[in-house]
This record gives sequence, C-alpha cells and structure tokens, in this order.
Amino acid sequence: MSKNRSPIRRTTAVAAALAASLVLAACGGAEGGAAAGHGGHAAQSQSQSPSQSPTPSVSAPAAQGRHNAADVAFAQGMIPHHRQAVEMADLAPTRAGSAEVKQLAEAIKKAQDPEIRTLSGWLTAWGEQVPAAGAGDHSAHGAGGGMMTAEEMDRLGKASGKAFDTAFMELMIKHHEGAVAMAKTERADGAHPEAKTMAEAIISSQSAEIATMNGLLGKN
Repeated sequence: MSKNRSPIRRTTAVAAALAASLVLAACGGAEGGAAAGHGGHAAQSQSQSPSQSPTPSVSAPAAQGRHNAADVAFAQGMIPHHRQAVEMADLAPTRAGSAEVKQLAEAIKKAQDPEIRTLSGWLTAWGEQVPAAGAGDHSAHGAGGGMMTAEEMDRLGKASGKAFDTAFMELMIKHHEGAVAMAKTERADGAHPEAKTMAEAIISSQSAEIATMNGLLGKN
C-alpha cells in the first residue's frame, strides 16, 4: 500500500512545486513589469525635464513678473512725478525764451511720457492701483521727491522769457534730484529687473540734465 502511495505523493509534490514556481514566475514578471514601467516613467520624466520640468516653465515668467513693495512704491511714486515734469515741459514751447530750454523740455517729455505708460502697465499687471491722471495734489507724494507745489506751478505758468527759463530750470533741478533719489531707492531695494533697469536710466539721464541746467544757470 505504501509503495502505491509513494508515486502519487511524489507526483503531487512535483505538481505543487511546479505550480508554485509558475506563480512565483508570474509574480516576478508582474513585479518586473511594474518596475520597468516605473523605470520607464522615471526615464520619461528625466527625458522631459530639460524642456518640460515645472521649474523652468514657471521660473521664466516668475523672473519677469517678480516684484516687491519697493517696486510698487517706485512705480506709484514716479508716475505722478513724471506727469508733473511733462506738465512743466508742456509750458516751454510758448513761454521759454531760449532754444536750449525748449530743447531740454522736449527731451524731458520725450523720455518721460513712455515711462509713464510702462510704469502704469507694470502696476496693472501686478494688480496694483495706478495713480489717477490729473491728481494735482502731490502732498501724498511726500515732502520730498522734488515735487512742485500748486503755487510753484502757478507761478511757472505765468512766467515767460528769461524769467521762465530760470524758474523752469531751478524747479526742474529740484524735481530731477527727487527723481534720482527715488530711482536710487529702487535700485537698492527693488526686485523687478525691468524697474531696476529703468531706475538706472533715470539716474543717468536726469543727472546729466541736472548738470546741463546748472551749466545754463551758470552754477557750474
């Protein structure tokens, strides 16, 4: 009887071993496939990383739009400041006595009008308030900044000839000095690259115009 059972047991054991090996092989294949799939996804991610990685796609716009409170203050302060300079320059064609002052006024307007539009565009893009056009009360701009009072603007508007030239340059020197100080603050504290570039341009151009006006006034 035991002799008859032995082959059966052996056959059963072999069958069980064979079944187990098939199950293990299947599991191993599934696991290998999963590993290959994960590896393939990783390889795909790595192959996409130079062009499709979230970091580059986000960082480029972020760098262009990066700004801080100093940038906002610079834009909101410089817009009314530039507007007043343009208002002063608009008086020169009919009231200035010298060609030099007329040319200077034209250069100021030509430079600052586009900057007003650029500054306004930045504030809009940042979701910040653009100073209202025609805001003539510059007390909100602070005691500094070189802004003209309403009385100074009124006197300038009533002057003509040499009196206008002198008043225009003296007031514009003070005005430019305020702009240069504001631009230096932006250069030191700002984060927006284009705003800092504009600040550098303001420092350079308006410092040169200050020197020109001092020369015309005989102060050099």
